[in-house]
Amino acid sequence: MKTEIKHQWIYEQSSEEIWKYLTESELIALWLMPNNFKAVVGYEFEFWTSPIPALELNGVFYCKVLEVVSLKKLVYSWKGGPSEEITTLDTLVEWTLEEQENGTLLNLRHSGFKDQNYTILTGMTDGWLKNIQKMLDLLNKNNDCETNS
Repeated sequence: MKTEIKHQWIYEQSSEEIWKYLTESELIALWLMPNNFKAVVGYEFEFWTSPIPALELNGVFYCKVLEVVSLKKLVYSWKGGPSEEITTLDTLVEWTLEEQENGTLLNLRHSGFKDQNYTILTGMTDGWLKNIQKMLDLLNKNNDCETNS
């Protein structure tokens, strides 16, 4: 069984611009979910969404920042379940950014899915693609605003 999600995108924007959308709570909320994120190693934070009882998810993802390399790498745990004490999902999200000649290469690796997480894995595979498209749209919109001002 597949145990991880891997996606890769190339953006015209600089790594600084993309980094903001990965590390600033207000910007993350625009493309992913409401949260209380801080890019500080050891910081425990949450993402909030609607509960999905059929998947034993209470609507809160419990996370902890594990690694921060400014403008290059961000790693955090991603857990979910019926409660904070009982988790049925225990995974790891890793973002890496690489400067390119004309933009930035963004990699996502979301790993650690177990057999019982198959439905969540399937949903999140498409979910990451849709949410990253939202981020791209926001980045492009911001670039258009800066160009027109």
